[in-house]
Amino acid sequence: MARWIAGLDGSRGAWAAVLMDRDDPTRWRSARFAQVREALEAVEAPEVVGIDVPIGLPERVLDKGRSADRAARALLGARRNSVFPVPPRAAVEAADYATAKALSRAQSDPPFAPSLQCWNICPAIRQVDALLRAQPAFRARVHEVHPEVAFFRLNGDRPLSWRKREAGGPAERRLLLAVAGLPPALVASAPPRGVATDDHLDAMAALVVARDIAEGRAVPLPPVIEHDAHGLPIVIWAPARGLVADGPREPGAPC
Repeated sequence: MARWIAGLDGSRGAWAAVLMDRDDPTRWRSARFAQVREALEAVEAPEVVGIDVPIGLPERVLDKGRSADRAARALLGARRNSVFPVPPRAAVEAADYATAKALSRAQSDPPFAPSLQCWNICPAIRQVDALLRAQPAFRARVHEVHPEVAFFRLNGDRPLSWRKREAGGPAERRLLLAVAGLPPALVASAPPRGVATDDHLDAMAALVVARDIAEGRAVPLPPVIEHDAHGLPIVIWAPARGLVADGPREPGAPC
């Protein structure tokens, strides 16, 4: 019996998805779903899904972000990274950006306001939050990941040489995905219509984490998992550390 897993990444108001059969990795497909529920209820019915979206929203945020955000930033180090702090639940649920900033400042210590980048993904956060609260059975299947954390781990806990949209970015990430054991045809595949190349590759990174979760090898950030008031876990799952051979590295800006 097939045991499907999936990786999802937000892409232009929808979800880039890659699904793979753990028992026969040559069986895979990529897709674009309008809603996360569509991926969960697809014919493959993936049993483990890695998704690049914050899950678990504290009522009050301390130290500029959730415990998972702080743990991910600590792993990546002080250099530039894209793990932005997720604001309190009330701010995520706000009707507009100005209200979200005010609510976040009022319910965080020290006070902070969400970035515009964070606000722009709040519809996706609300979609997944509402789904998991309404359908508790999905909670065992859907797990928060972060592609930058995943690629950092697959690169032997080292920063990548290229940003994902720079000239060498896609090739560098495809190499890491291949070394991580994804099928060559999948790694080399073009994204489905309506999905950007970087989102397609990020969905593959999420798929690697989903595989490691299914195999009991994934690493929780932080190690002690908190839960929000609705019982949703506050954790970013990272893959097992990659085994990348040392050698000459392409010049370029850090990821």
